[in-house]
Amino acid sequence: MKFLQHMRSKSRLKSGDEAQIYEHKARSTNNQTRRDFTSGLPLKLLTGILSQICPHALDDNYLSLEESMRDGGCMLCDMRNLAQCALVSRRFLVATQTILYHNIRIDPVHYCEREVNLAEKRKRKSFFERNGEPVDAPKQRVEQISRTVRDNQSLAIQVEFLKMPYMTRETCIADLARTVSVLPNLKYVDLPDGIYSDDRSCSTLKQELEARCPDLRKMKYVHGAERSFALLSQSRPWQNLEILELCRLQLEPNTLVSVLSSFPALHELRLEDAPMIDDSIFLQSSVTPAFPPITRFILQNTPRVTAAGFEAYLARPETREVLNHLTILDTGVLPSELYRILGASPYLKSLRINSTIQRAFSPSAVPRLASRSLETLHFEIESPTTSPQELRPPSESHYQYLSSSILEGNFPSLVSLYALCTSLPTLLLPPPVAPFASSKGPSSHLRRPLMLYTKSIPEHDWCLTIISPPTPANRRGSATTTRPISFYNGSTQLGPQWGDKARDSVIVGNGFGGYLAVPNEDGPRPSSPRLHKHKHSWSKSSRGWMG
Repeated sequence: MKFLQHMRSKSRLKSGDEAQIYEHKARSTNNQTRRDFTSGLPLKLLTGILSQICPHALDDNYLSLEESMRDGGCMLCDMRNLAQCALVSRRFLVATQTILYHNIRIDPVHYCEREVNLAEKRKRKSFFERNGEPVDAPKQRVEQISRTVRDNQSLAIQVEFLKMPYMTRETCIADLARTVSVLPNLKYVDLPDGIYSDDRSCSTLKQELEARCPDLRKMKYVHGAERSFALLSQSRPWQNLEILELCRLQLEPNTLVSVLSSFPALHELRLEDAPMIDDSIFLQSSVTPAFPPITRFILQNTPRVTAAGFEAYLARPETREVLNHLTILDTGVLPSELYRILGASPYLKSLRINSTIQRAFSPSAVPRLASRSLETLHFEIESPTTSPQELRPPSESHYQYLSSSILEGNFPSLVSLYALCTSLPTLLLPPPVAPFASSKGPSSHLRRPLMLYTKSIPEHDWCLTIISPPTPANRRGSATTTRPISFYNGSTQLGPQWGDKARDSVIVGNGFGGYLAVPNEDGPRPSSPRLHKHKHSWSKSSRGWMG
């Protein structure tokens, strides 16, 4: 031991000057580490500063891992950088743990260049198998998270969101059940599909959720879970449930209303493929409770729900003042009856209707559409393929009805409009006014720019047209179409001989369903080498002939 101490002693330095330099550096280093400029910051402020390192940890949405992806940056690298901040001091450790365990996100891969090297290191190579099998990194992370929260209860009570890839939550059901059993404050977790249909392989996981996670905010039930859904009105496991999705359930209307009334905090409901549900769910009776107020209501493929049922539902003040977003896709609500719903919902902000109609209707036979609060309208009306004998599709009368309602100023708050009609921009521009006309004011009641998104069929992309309101100088108004540039690049798809960016294809819509020719601002388009050679020889012969 004395020999090792002698080897490490400062007397082994070559000169005394070097020893003094070493001591000076040691004292300066200690002084710098002792000074902490963040010691005076409140813990809440320090947590907010550190949260900027890992922004996805602050997401409080109830979306799955795939739906809550962020554009730009690598979320695994951000989480690693935030974890390294916990090594600075005890105050940093407390603030960092609050952020890391609030929203646990298990991403499958790194979204940066580090994934290339890490993927090679994860492979289990041997002498006989040089390629090797890759290690399932998300599965290992789930096991580590499960072990951590089960060993440390102070960290387990901080977890509110748990998100993981689809294949991980389908294969790690047992580990997921052990994890959620110690998370009493859990609000959202990515679950396997079997738990929504009462699959036997997920029975333990569902029992743990009902017994140990009373603060769950989102749940879904699909075909096969009718029995467990009907028992919710008696067991009432999640009293703070906010979002509920019901798909392909064979339920009686009374059963549906009884279960929905047992969730006092429910504000978003999605009913999909429910052929047995009709207008009776909105009617009040002394036998069953009333349908609860819903802020965001989505109905899809419910043909027995009509506009009369919505009128009865919106006749109650507590429901009329709460409904802000309504989506009706392939229901019994006809587009010609939409005015009844708009007139009964004064606080509606967004409305989406999607319907396939067989015949046209007379716009003058029904009242105009009107809503002072509506900001976003999806008016997607389709008609079957018309035969050559038909001059106009049946859906054109509905878009004429919509355009006349907008031009009359019945939508003062409307900002965005989506429609499956490429001729709608021309309908929203009133006919030109003659110069000698006596009218002095504008001929349209449009008071703000309208973002109009149109396309011919649902498979196409939206084409944006900005409809500007009329002015005294321009009584008709104007329509400005954006310039969508395709991603087809001649230098990458055709070869470098086509030039760098001179052959990029450009498609410009004129706002009326057609396209405009766009001149190249960088000069003439490059020609092929052979054609250029012929032009050059022709120009030389021409100069020789002309003397």
